[in-house]
Amino acid sequence: MTNKYHSVKPIRGEGERQLFIETYGCQMNVNDSEVVLSILQPAGYSLCDSYKEADLILINTCSIRDNAEQRIWGRLDLFRIEKVKRRGLKVGVLGCMAERLKEELLIHPAVDLVAGPDSYRSLPLLIESLDGGSKQINTILSQEETYADISPVRMDKNGVSSFISIMRGCNNMCSYCVVPYVRGGERSRDPQTIVEEARVLFQNGYKEVTLLGQNVDSYHWTNPDNPTETTTFAMLLEMVALINPALRVRFSTSHPKDMSNAVLYTMAMYNNICKHIHLPVQSGSDAMLLKMNRKYTREQYLERVAKIREIMPDCSISTDIIAGFSGESEDDHRETLSVMREVGYYTAFMFQYSERPNTKAARRYPDDIPPEIKSARLNEIIKLQGELSLASNKADLGREFEVLAEGYSKKSKAELTGRTQQNKVVVFPAGDHKAGDYVTVKIESCTSATLIGKEIIK
Repeated sequence: MTNKYHSVKPIRGEGERQLFIETYGCQMNVNDSEVVLSILQPAGYSLCDSYKEADLILINTCSIRDNAEQRIWGRLDLFRIEKVKRRGLKVGVLGCMAERLKEELLIHPAVDLVAGPDSYRSLPLLIESLDGGSKQINTILSQEETYADISPVRMDKNGVSSFISIMRGCNNMCSYCVVPYVRGGERSRDPQTIVEEARVLFQNGYKEVTLLGQNVDSYHWTNPDNPTETTTFAMLLEMVALINPALRVRFSTSHPKDMSNAVLYTMAMYNNICKHIHLPVQSGSDAMLLKMNRKYTREQYLERVAKIREIMPDCSISTDIIAGFSGESEDDHRETLSVMREVGYYTAFMFQYSERPNTKAARRYPDDIPPEIKSARLNEIIKLQGELSLASNKADLGREFEVLAEGYSKKSKAELTGRTQQNKVVVFPAGDHKAGDYVTVKIESCTSATLIGKEIIK
């Protein structure tokens, strides 16, 4: 395996063949799209900004919720019309939806090729084979880390923050979740390749990396040449943090049953490991957690939160919440609201339950909560989280934070926006600063989503 990581920026408009990539879903998909571009640039493709300019359109898809898949079907209908206008245009579907719905996608008139999450190395050959007139498919899941030796082409706009995939797949088998079926089992990547990728990013001006996995806390690498040599997630965090104190380190996503004290103590030990944990709860009800196969109870979840607060009092916690899972009673729903109040999340991703075909929940549990009740419960959750977010931000009024500037604010180029270590968005006067600068900001006002402040000169 080669570990020659280098900073690669997208080649735009220089190749004979133009590529447009559209990405849906999680941060892992964003990083996967960067891997795809890294594979296709040597094959003569350059990135373009509009599907109307493209010779090849690739949609990197998400299957977590039905509405994400419906959006992608709508895009395919649009691209079918575009193909009528331009006969040479090719369209491919990548990612989780490609793995889950391969046959259905392949018969769509817009689709020429289908490639699952572990099949991207074969894309140049699949695309070349399209010239023979037949559609192409490769959706074989791997038992090993698939792209450890590939340096992703960084498609981010700011050049400040970037993602690094440290593992693939998931073994948790939550009853509602399709991820293990479309991304396979867990495979952890050689830590030295991760550290080298992060080091090169820092050398090329990046100030922050986010280590990605479906469940980063279960990262565990064993040296195939020496089985006694292993690396845990806590050890990996330390290795990346030691690259340079000026490199911020984040990670996502954690699983409450796997987050060890070792990870928390490592976070507390290094100032450049950001004090923010995304800790999905999904429900505050033990009955729902059991049916979801989350493998922890409400009490165990709250014990993890208490430990986080004990070791890192300034650590922020965000979460995921599902409203209206199978059999959810009003009391179950109230339990979710109460755990939200008890933890005091600074933000949350909140969704109605969306039954995914062939999951354990779809096979065993009826999707029996009426849509209007799901919607009402979700609205209650969103309303409460708005109050919690505002309270969390108000608690920061008058405090000073080191903010990593990421770019101009949406409203004005006289203002910069960035994030604190706690992952809170801050807007402040730009002055002489630019993206990539660390700025000490005193918080003067806030909304539920944003902290607003001014620079403190020390």
